[in-house]
Order: sequence, then structure tokens, then C-alpha cells
Amino acid sequence: MNVLVSICARGGSKGIPGKNIKPIDGKPLIAYSIRTALQLAKELGADVALSTDDEQIITTAAAHGLNTSYRRPAEMATDQAGKLDVIKAILLHSEKENGKRYDYHIDLDVTSPLRNAHDVLSGLQVLQQNAEAINLFSVSKARRNPYFNMVEVKKDGFCELVKKGNFLTRQSAPQVYELNASFYIFKRAFFDGVFSTINDRSIVYDVPHMCFDMDEPVDFQFMEYLMANNQLDFEL
Repeated sequence: MNVLVSICARGGSKGIPGKNIKPIDGKPLIAYSIRTALQLAKELGADVALSTDDEQIITTAAAHGLNTSYRRPAEMATDQAGKLDVIKAILLHSEKENGKRYDYHIDLDVTSPLRNAHDVLSGLQVLQQNAEAINLFSVSKARRNPYFNMVEVKKDGFCELVKKGNFLTRQSAPQVYELNASFYIFKRAFFDGVFSTINDRSIVYDVPHMCFDMDEPVDFQFMEYLMANNQLDFEL
């Protein structure tokens, strides 16, 4: 089985400047994803690839064991660039460079590092066991439920529940999930068709512990507090 593990880390960040290499609990943020990627390489015999346009990220990654000769094209290093295009580009480059076609492509998101190799391997196993599924992404149980306590405002100005249902408690409503953006796993056939990350052949892996991504500076501060004070509910 040929597996590629990718880490995609753009240089520019408006929400948290320099976030991909910003220190968190004594290490640059990207180091956590590199560690998981290298563990997966050992477990699966996988190749690991870095997609970035930033020389500082390249230098930092090399210091933590991940070297690369690939430079992300400028048109894929903007705020408007789609993540799937970036992932596909590093896949095709790696296939050409390594002379092989990958069966699975695992992408680890730098800004959602609360996962370990066991989580990703469990997700891969779930995808392997589903012949119809073409991709999988990590999720966490949602804190709000659209059947019970999420509303949207209609055109007439009045509000209604996002999802129709007659549930008296949140616990009785169907379970829903939120994307935690930690990892994505694709079968190679995904990239031969026209798909979005969420499609009618997608499945999810419910991460069984705390997991969330960082969008704002306060998210970074909160995650660092949890790490520094041993408040995580799993072994990172």
C-alpha cells in the first residue's frame, strides 16, 4: 500500500500572523504535525511531503526532520486558493518525484494539531473498510445542535430551527458533528473525479478526545494553556 502524508502550510496568515511556525508550548506549531507525519511514515512506510511558499517554514520544518524541494506555486499561496487544489498539486508532484501512484493521501492540518498517529491510523482503517467511501475527514461532536438549539433568520425576519424536528432535549435530537480540520484522508480515486471534501461518498471519523482548530489569537492562547498545563484529555 502506497501512502502519502502531506502538510500544507502557507506563509501568510491574517488571523494569527506567522501561526504555522509560532511557538506553542515550546515548539513551533508545525512541529506537532511533522511529528505525527513521521510517526505515520514509520508505521505505514509512507512518504511525507511539505507544501509551502515560505522559506522560514521550510527551514523550521527541516529543523524538525522534514525536508522538501517543492515550492508551492504563487497562485496557490493566496487567501483565495482552494485547499483541495493545493493537496492535489503536492500529490501529483510527489507521484512524479517518487515514481509511484499513491493508494491513499493523508493531509494533516497544521492549525489543528490535537491528534496523534493512533487517531489517523484509526481513521485510515475506517476508510479502508468502506468500499463505497472515497474520502474521510475528522470531526468532533458539535456543542450546538441544529435540530434543537440553532436557529436561522428567514427572509420575513422571523426565525426557525436550522433543521426540522420535534425534540424536547438536545440529547434526544440526532447526533451532529463539527469539522475540526485536523486530518483528511483520500482514496486516490478521489482526485480522478470532480469532488468536494464533503460529498455523497464522504465518511467521518469522530475523534474521541478534545480536538479543534485555531482561527483567532484567542484560540492559540487557549490551546497553549491546555498544553502547558497538562489539561489535554489524551496523549499528544
